[in-house]
Amino acid sequence: MGREFHVRFREGPGVQFPRATRLVIGFTDEADARRVQEVLPKRFGRYGLTLHPTKTRLVPFQRPPQRPDRDDRPQERPGTFDFLGFTHFWGKSRTGNNVVKQQTAASRLRRVIRTIADWCQRNSHRPLREQHRELSRKLVGHYGYYGITGNANALAAVFNRVTGLWRRWLSRRSWAGRLSWDGFKRLLGRLTLPGPRVAHSVLVT
Repeated sequence: MGREFHVRFREGPGVQFPRATRLVIGFTDEADARRVQEVLPKRFGRYGLTLHPTKTRLVPFQRPPQRPDRDDRPQERPGTFDFLGFTHFWGKSRTGNNVVKQQTAASRLRRVIRTIADWCQRNSHRPLREQHRELSRKLVGHYGYYGITGNANALAAVFNRVTGLWRRWLSRRSWAGRLSWDGFKRLLGRLTLPGPRVAHSVLVT
């Protein structure tokens, strides 16, 4: 960016920003980032908008050195940021290159597990096939959004937790008594929950 610049938005009759717009802006120069950060609140204020005080921040996200010199002082690790349900961070590809990776944000993982746990509790009285159909739908929907290359561990964590929660609440059905893992495995043989799968392939080189 040059020495003189302006932050401009699309302007015109009837053009409005949604109240929950999320925006990530990347800069190669920290000074430019700080100047824009100073301008944004004033610019948004002209349209009756505000920046969230705890969600607006500068994150150092420079690419790590590919082969740091052993004699150099330890490099500061780049930061991470959450956007659209994913935590973005620098990692290594299979070929050893530095690449930006994504994994399910911890807050989203907790929310998914809490939501499904509540559902299992409220619906433990329903027929098994109905429960299986609904849990399968929830898992497939989760994989459809979060199933990207490099996020397999987070998908597996959700699958394992959902499986355990289903067994837990089935065990609390008054007529069933405690459901052993062997009995639950036999149940899963008939009513198999969909396992983790990558729905969106992201090229990482």
